[in-house]
Amino acid sequence: MSLYRRRLPHIDEPGEAVFLTWRLHGSLPPNRAFAESAARSGKAFAAMDRLLDETQSGPFYLRQPALAQMVVEAIHFNAAVLGHYELHAFVVMPNHVHLLATPAVELQKLTRSLKGITSKRANAMLGLTGSPFWQEESYDHLVRVGEFEKIRGYIEENPVRAGLAGEAGEFLWSSARWPAGGPAADQGVRPTL
Repeated sequence: MSLYRRRLPHIDEPGEAVFLTWRLHGSLPPNRAFAESAARSGKAFAAMDRLLDETQSGPFYLRQPALAQMVVEAIHFNAAVLGHYELHAFVVMPNHVHLLATPAVELQKLTRSLKGITSKRANAMLGLTGSPFWQEESYDHLVRVGEFEKIRGYIEENPVRAGLAGEAGEFLWSSARWPAGGPAADQGVRPTL
């Protein structure tokens, strides 16, 4: 296990499931910054996530089907082709992404790879090349014993809680709709836009 620190502490435990969240740059109102100690608590994370779901301002680039699909495809590519992690669950919300995975590489490499390629592609698609796309730091949480299914449910039900879908399986950019590691025959399934 290794620990590294930026604004938040990050624990890297290869082979252990991790819950990752990252958001678009500028997606939280500037007056709603969370103190470092609060950002590490589960309650503060839930409050931040609710704020991301309820905010009416800031960028919502991931509402655009082409951008959301590009992020989903990058999530699958980094799992299946690059082998950076075993994918368990994900959701691409209008201004943030949740991912439940078991890393096969260092957490920094995993997030740098996913955020790097998706920000480059998104900025090119939006004509914003050179602008920050993702917030610099990501939130990560090592999954404790007994939390796995609760976190998977939290991720896949996020669009329902946010009022974007009546049922989790209706939301196009979620593992509730796209297979996250099911039978090989299901891996080619894509939502109809």
